Amino acid sequence: MMNKVASPFVKLVERYLPDPYIFVLLLTLVVFAAAVLIEGQSPQQVVEQWGSGLWGLLSFSMQMLLVLVTGYMLASTPLVKGGLEKMAGLANSAPKAILLVSLVSLAASWLNWGFGLVVGALFGKALARKVEVDYRLLVASAYSGFVVWHGGLAGSVPLTIATPGHFSVDQIGVIDTSQTIFATFNLVLVAILFVVMPVVNRLMLPSKEDSVIVPASKLEDEPVPEAENTRPADKLENSVILAQLTGFAGLAYLLMYFINGGTLNLNIVNGLFLFLAIVLHGTPRKLLHSLHQAVKGGAGIVIQFPFYAGIMAVMVQSGLAQSLSEWLISLASAQSLPVWSFISAGIVNIFVPSGGGQWAVQAPVVLPAALELGADVSRVAMGVAWGDAWTNLIQPFWALPVLAIAGLKAKDIMGFCLVQLLLTGVVIGAVLYWV
Repeated sequence: MMNKVASPFVKLVERYLPDPYIFVLLLTLVVFAAAVLIEGQSPQQVVEQWGSGLWGLLSFSMQMLLVLVTGYMLASTPLVKGGLEKMAGLANSAPKAILLVSLVSLAASWLNWGFGLVVGALFGKALARKVEVDYRLLVASAYSGFVVWHGGLAGSVPLTIATPGHFSVDQIGVIDTSQTIFATFNLVLVAILFVVMPVVNRLMLPSKEDSVIVPASKLEDEPVPEAENTRPADKLENSVILAQLTGFAGLAYLLMYFINGGTLNLNIVNGLFLFLAIVLHGTPRKLLHSLHQAVKGGAGIVIQFPFYAGIMAVMVQSGLAQSLSEWLISLASAQSLPVWSFISAGIVNIFVPSGGGQWAVQAPVVLPAALELGADVSRVAMGVAWGDAWTNLIQPFWALPVLAIAGLKAKDIMGFCLVQLLLTGVVIGAVLYWV
């Protein structure tokens, strides 16, 4: 039955969802129009806001590109590739492949969102080389696990409000993660999603006749060319010692970082991927070959992120994000405020796809409302966090690394993700309200 429910969504999205680059251009025009018509901004003001914000995500864009590149390089090492292939061997049928990739993606994303994006996509490819399974649903299942990231160990909202001196500390103080990430309602929500999402993905599996099967030969990485050793430079490119000294120096730094109390963040994940890849590839030549394969899929990140930065600037500077949040929260009571915060965050996330950036926009709206209504502040904050993660299921922004690794387009997976959006929205809203 779920397959029949999903099929119209899949066909609808495949037919009408444009390439993510077209999507971001259309989104830009929608935000322009809304800023003029709703907020009374002049076209000149909107263009200035947009232009001034275009380069606001340059650092983050590089981080995201490195998520893709370093993750790919690590996964293409003989050790990791062999491990993924061995784990993929646990699935001897299409249903098992869907369940397994869903669970692995959920677990990895709960640990760290960057880790989850890369591991889910690479494990999906490994499974597709072993089992004949609808490749679109397989990759969609790998991406769908990303929805739990903001309720996990790297959630930017709960970690922000747990940090002394955060920008809202005068209003709410420091809220320990025991009240957010490890609160009963959040752990119950994560546990439910770990059960519901794999099952729903499994139930959406098309019949064999309707499945899109990608031959394993098309998913294989290009073989490493024979190493040349005719020039002095060749000896350096094939030097194991040079690679190991550099790689282990990086790993030693990361070890000291964690010993001194450091925590996982995107830079640390990228560094871990990079230095492990350097060590496990063995020689600079093999690493560079892997790098050349990895960067092929990074074009979408490079061209689209400046447009999202511009959209975020208009949303914040024009007042659109605040107006949207205020309107939705005006409908709330103390018990329903976390749910309305969740819904408002989900809508704002379409235009401001950044957890930290979104909290900066919405905290000045939701926190005074929570204090005035006497609502649970930690639950309201997690409502924003879950809303930010929720609509990532249909926001191509975050899917770009996964799609690049898998070699698919957004329209191939978003139909399945739309079904998950509807079901997880009900689950998250219900838990935030009642548990």
